[in-house]
Amino acid sequence: MVATGDAETIAAFYALGMERDRLTTGPGALEFARTCAVLERFLPPPPARVADIGGGPGRYAAWLTERGYRVHLIDPVPLHVEQARAAGADLTAAVGDARALQLPDASADAVLLLGPLYHLPDRADRLRALAEARRVCRPDGVVAAAAISRFASTLDGLRGGYLDDPAFAAAAAHDLATGRHDNPTGDPAYFTTAYFHRPEELAAEFAAAGLAHEATVAVEGPGWLLADLDARLADPTRRAVLLAALAAIEAEPALLGASAHLLAVGRRA
Repeated sequence: MVATGDAETIAAFYALGMERDRLTTGPGALEFARTCAVLERFLPPPPARVADIGGGPGRYAAWLTERGYRVHLIDPVPLHVEQARAAGADLTAAVGDARALQLPDASADAVLLLGPLYHLPDRADRLRALAEARRVCRPDGVVAAAAISRFASTLDGLRGGYLDDPAFAAAAAHDLATGRHDNPTGDPAYFTTAYFHRPEELAAEFAAAGLAHEATVAVEGPGWLLADLDARLADPTRRAVLLAALAAIEAEPALLGASAHLLAVGRRA
């Protein structure tokens, strides 16, 4: 179970409001572009019904509604739900818990969990969230779940110089050993309470929740470590080269852990 202190820490972090613009620049912009590219390959065509669970301020939900999908977003953070309602006129949004969804059985053609798994440190809670996604997904419908790589904090520490701080270095070492990330400093740059997956764990968790796992892919691959991401993404030619290279290696097992985020896709059999 998510301890009360963990839940309060996570809620306080997201109440700062930083999530609304996170996907607009730098590694976040690459994360958004690549996640959209992968989802386009796996989602059923519009006007399919999509349940966006843990959908935050609605960036993906708005993107989906613009393409004709019918989207209902659920998030535990009231601020995010308010922002999501403002982000897309055609989507609906409500406060809720990924482990106990107030949605009917088989009511969605696809279910997205692009945040919940990495804020549920206990495996039993992650399996509950995946089982709920399976329940509300129609037979043969798609379930897509994002995770943070076990190695993300160490790589981010190298990229951003955070490992020079002994407190961050200790947290990164603990991440590597256990998968659980804690931020004892209160510095929001060091993120908040989370669980960081090894790539192979996602397939195992899908199976344990009764989902047929189809793929686990690297979202950003090693591209998020580039220092000039905004310039590359702003230039159409360089953007195309970058995205094509990352797509070419997205499923290479030897490179999965180098990505900041992983995306697992499965189906309700």
